Amino acid sequence: MSLELVKKLFHKTHVYKTIYVVIGLLFAVWMLFFDSHSWLIHRELNTEIDQLEKKRRDLEEKINADKLTIQQLENIDSLEKFARENYGHKRNDETVFIIED
Repeated sequence: MSLELVKKLFHKTHVYKTIYVVIGLLFAVWMLFFDSHSWLIHRELNTEIDQLEKKRRDLEEKINADKLTIQQLENIDSLEKFARENYGHKRNDETVFIIED
């Protein structure tokens, strides 16, 4: 039965169609998997782009939060409070006792 199928595929009228189909399939497989611009590489690059865009959004949010903090620290009272809470600063005439829970 397979011999009849081969004969039918390579009959004079079907030879050109068979060759075009085989070449087309080989080309499609090559472009999808083996070429330097293949679908697999594009998929990897798109994944990397998505990760970088997420990182960029996170960094932009952090920048906006830092800008807000800078605006709040322009007031001298806020700056003093920030220095006391985060860096343990104190005035010259006072003693600070740090109590940890």
